[in-house]
Amino acid sequence: MDIPLHTIAVIGLGTMGSGIADVLVRSGRRVIGIDISEEAAGRATRALEAATERAVERGRITDEERRAALARFRTAEDIRAAADAELVIEVVSECYETKRRVFEELDQVVRPTTILATGTNALSVTRLAAGSARPERVLGLHFFNPAQAMRLIEVVSSVLTDPAAVTAVTGLARDLGKEPVAVGDRPGFIADGLLFGYLNQAAAMYEARYASREDIDAAMRLGCGLPMGPLELLDLIGIDTARTVLDAMYTASHDRLHAPAPVLRQLSEAGLTGRKAGRGFYTYTGPGAPGTVADALTPAPVAAPAPGGRARPVSTVGVVGSGTMAAGIAEVFAKAGYAVVLAARSDAKARAARERIAASLERSVTKGRLSAGAREEALTRITPAATLDALNPVDLALEAVAEDLDVKRRLFGVLDKVCAPGAVLATTTSSLPVVACARATERPEDVVGMHFFNPAPAMRLVEVVRTVLTSDAAHATARATALRTGKHPVDCGDRAGFIVNALLFPYLNNAIKMVGEHYATLDDIDAAMKLGGGYPMGPFELLDVVGLDVSLAIEKVLHREFRDPGLAPAPLLEHLVAAGCLGRKTGRGFREYARR
Repeated sequence: MDIPLHTIAVIGLGTMGSGIADVLVRSGRRVIGIDISEEAAGRATRALEAATERAVERGRITDEERRAALARFRTAEDIRAAADAELVIEVVSECYETKRRVFEELDQVVRPTTILATGTNALSVTRLAAGSARPERVLGLHFFNPAQAMRLIEVVSSVLTDPAAVTAVTGLARDLGKEPVAVGDRPGFIADGLLFGYLNQAAAMYEARYASREDIDAAMRLGCGLPMGPLELLDLIGIDTARTVLDAMYTASHDRLHAPAPVLRQLSEAGLTGRKAGRGFYTYTGPGAPGTVADALTPAPVAAPAPGGRARPVSTVGVVGSGTMAAGIAEVFAKAGYAVVLAARSDAKARAARERIAASLERSVTKGRLSAGAREEALTRITPAATLDALNPVDLALEAVAEDLDVKRRLFGVLDKVCAPGAVLATTTSSLPVVACARATERPEDVVGMHFFNPAPAMRLVEVVRTVLTSDAAHATARATALRTGKHPVDCGDRAGFIVNALLFPYLNNAIKMVGEHYATLDDIDAAMKLGGGYPMGPFELLDVVGLDVSLAIEKVLHREFRDPGLAPAPLLEHLVAAGCLGRKTGRGFREYARR
């Protein structure tokens, strides 16, 4: 049955309600904005006027179209104004009792055929529907903020929802230029169900003083390509809102990863709810203002010397390995002006790695990113070597060999004997304990982690990992060297996953569990995280690129380190790895790929 949705009421004219009203009005719908606050209604009207005026100035609509759009929008304080609406979308505060009362009042006002939609992202749609006189007309319609810009809409059905109602709002979403994703009723749905667990872990990481708020945010922006760091995003969402969502998720899942970090309660109860209050994890120029100001927790600029130690001079760098990561790191150092000794197990492997670097540099020249002269200078700085003895004169020796602790420990034992006193020894491990490498030497104070990201020439992030034995001087040297190469160093301690992998892989694991539980499809989850979360790749696209075997190994390390049941690798991931389906490199992972 075709259900026309020409007149729509939006109840609650806060930021989200105003944004939804804007989208609907511009699509040609008649919109009734309802709010008990005359001030909120006025703000919504002014926001629409300002937004449409900007659209005229930018040539997106005509002045006549603007006047017509404004004429289609009216506000009211009484819920009875929704009587003629074919669809009502409520976006009042995320409180079950408040929403229940809204639905109860709507039952007395609207027509029997009217669809009632809740904008909740945490509360049970089924419970709200069950309390309505027309449960078959109740569903969830979860927009993302800002509604005008974000393309995703999650369409949430309960076991009571009439499929015709779902079809009608799905068609509306497409007509609005949005991407609707159909989901079942559980707290967080897809996008927030994955996102808020990650945000919660970031808050817990900060609370444990493992890393600074700035380093956590920079690590996730630069290491994963996210538009915002997790603590910045929590401030934008509202720390009180995040706590409400996590409470609902934990009640449903009993997963400790969803149990709100205590710092969220502390900030919420202190009224430090984020950007809207002018202070949360960061301090802002004023309530609702996007700009931050320095406060007592603001660290020195990234380029400032590391506190507590003076960096040792570095002019020559040794890189051990011949694979993609080793070649990429050697290229980074050579382009930054360092003399590089590239040591591999044989002369052929070392020269092949240098040739790989030459090809990479040539691509940069072709794309106009590097001059031919700079390419030649970088290449002349790289000396291939077939023996580790060639590393004797280096000031910094960095290994990029196989991610095997026994292999790395043996290598560090050799580096300890070969490298001159005072040389800093670094590992690029992404998951193994750095201190175990340090204990394989007679100079553990000179050992540090320098976790580059792949591809090293393109990725700006370096996690500088300090063990309990690392000296101030070795730490300062690693930071200073990373800075000179144009990278952004972030400091963290020596524990599994460091910053990025410790936050990224539980999110990926939860996405796999979501598929294993038949809650959503691969495509819907990937679309939800790209369109609703701003991720450059969906979780399954990323897993197939990283490699399912690599992902499983990291999941196992995290689970072994933290002993949290929620970190146990998803059974579906283990089954695919056992079947040899490792992602793009084997032609099949979560998806199938054409063989090269």
